[in-house]
Amino acid sequence: YQPAPLSEKTLPDTFVVQISVLYKVPVIYSIISGDGKGYFIIDSSTGIVRTRKNLKLEDFPVIFNVRATDSSNPSIFNDVSVNVDVIDENDFPPVFPSSLLEERLEENLAATQIVQLKAQDNDTGRNGFLTYGILSGDGLKFRIDEATGILYSTVSFDYEEEPTEYQVVIYAEDDGIPEKKRGYCTVVIKIID
Repeated sequence: YQPAPLSEKTLPDTFVVQISVLYKVPVIYSIISGDGKGYFIIDSSTGIVRTRKNLKLEDFPVIFNVRATDSSNPSIFNDVSVNVDVIDENDFPPVFPSSLLEERLEENLAATQIVQLKAQDNDTGRNGFLTYGILSGDGLKFRIDEATGILYSTVSFDYEEEPTEYQVVIYAEDDGIPEKKRGYCTVVIKIID
């Protein structure tokens, strides 16, 4: 049996799966091994498996064995394995080490790398997979590599002619389920004479 994955936030007494056998007399269902931490309980007559307590993501997947025993003859039985996995909920937004960065950029440089931004996300899997983008700022003069978080200038700046300071707001977005979460960082770019 491979029931649908459970959320890490699944509450105790939640239905997981129903084990059933084709047999002419009533059977007694029991969990015989594999559930060392006692996450599951089975109804001995219906074969319905439920959660017994809150689930810890790091303990899964759990593969436990259920035995169906002939109610009138304990030497007649059959075993089946149940593989239960738990999915990480998108608990955490991405976080930049600092919400404000100041970078200096010399004038008259061709398009160049300015800084690599790196956010952290304490979720796992796609909930912790980050892409980067520019939320606001002079989007024509700057671009960010969505995979690496490297911020680039796209033009050459002249200290005498243009603003000498730019504020670019960068976001990191996870690929979370059910919703994506974002973290933000402002990069102040000072053009140097």
